[in-house]
Amino acid sequence: MIRRDRKRIFRFASLQGETAKRLVPDAAQDLNSFVIWQNGGVWKRSDAVIRVLIGLRAPGAKILCLVPRPLRDFVYALVAKNRYRWFGKHESCRLPTADERSRFLP
Repeated sequence: MIRRDRKRIFRFASLQGETAKRLVPDAAQDLNSFVIWQNGGVWKRSDAVIRVLIGLRAPGAKILCLVPRPLRDFVYALVAKNRYRWFGKHESCRLPTADERSRFLP
């Protein structure tokens, strides 16, 4: 996501960090979820993914809004459960560059 965000719209924070505790207090209760805080609103799971895709100007992203949320969240959970099996798991995370580090919030 950070590599595709060439316009630098998104900032990043751990769900256990100070920023998330302040802006999205209940986010730490579900650490397996993807959460977006944008303009005072909070989106989770498939809604958050759609927000990111729209922000990154992904083709067809707005069409995903037409799919009922229960179906989208089911697919989200399926991918989340199987992501390591399908996409692999790395032994370590890539370290952010100095420029990327500036986009991470406490």
